Amino acid sequence: MGLGVGTSCAGGFFTSTATILVLFILLVIVSRAFI
Repeated sequence: MGLGVGTSCAGGFFTSTATILVLFILLVIVSRAFI
């Protein structure tokens, strides 16, 4: 049970981090395209 909770927390953290990274990369690409 403890392992499951830890895995769930790690999965959520990885997903949120990946989402932020993707949004940041898109922001950089868009800003460069406009510049």
